[in-house]
Amino acid sequence: MRKFDFLNHPGPLAFAHRGGADDGRENTMSAFARAVELGYTYLETDAHATADGVLLAFHDHTLDRVTDRRGRISALPYRDVRRARIDGREEIPLIEDLLGTWSHVRFNIDVKESPAIVPLARAIRRTRAYDRVCLTSFSDLRLAQARGAIGREVCSSLGPRGIVALRAASVGSGYGRLLSRLARAGVPCAQVPLGLFGLRFITRPLVRTAHAIGMQVHVWTVNDPVIMGRLLDLGVDGVMTDNITGLREVLRSRGQWHPSADGG
Repeated sequence: MRKFDFLNHPGPLAFAHRGGADDGRENTMSAFARAVELGYTYLETDAHATADGVLLAFHDHTLDRVTDRRGRISALPYRDVRRARIDGREEIPLIEDLLGTWSHVRFNIDVKESPAIVPLARAIRRTRAYDRVCLTSFSDLRLAQARGAIGREVCSSLGPRGIVALRAASVGSGYGRLLSRLARAGVPCAQVPLGLFGLRFITRPLVRTAHAIGMQVHVWTVNDPVIMGRLLDLGVDGVMTDNITGLREVLRSRGQWHPSADGG
């Protein structure tokens, strides 16, 4: 398995999910700034593009849930979207501004729609952030297209099919060929939900199976400190949380908190 600088960090990786979404200002410059001040090296965000190709850090397909405006982002020009305020107060940030503002921080970027692919590749090239990003998506095709558009290899996670294959291999025998294919693909991490459709995804066998082929396991989205501790005991390599103070305290209590240079 190829090594990626993105994953080169001591101890379990602590991801501030949408910058730390538990105060209602997810994916805002203030949320990301607070996470960095707390010492987070890893920030998770989402990529959407406006109708005229401006790349935003925003989770939903529409503005409706978290801003004071309405409409589908991909159908609106940026001149309209830029008037929206998250929680009635803050502009939606550009991903390129995030990459440029915190040049020492690493960004896990979920590519939400195909129109975001080309603008994301451009932003990564302009900021030369190749070693500071990890790509993920709920679409295997979109993830493959994003990798190809960048023009050079960057860290990325397994897509949905790979995650299902990894779990299948962890619960049954006869999956040696499947595991070999996953290993040859060179994808260095699996970013896995705590559970899905009532099915528990994160188990010790799954973590052990991933580690056997050199793959890290990152879990999302975990806000309960007790569950954080249990997952770390299972050997997971990273946790994504909205509760950024809670995760920091859990890792501190275990001697596994390694803050960024700009925070504590």
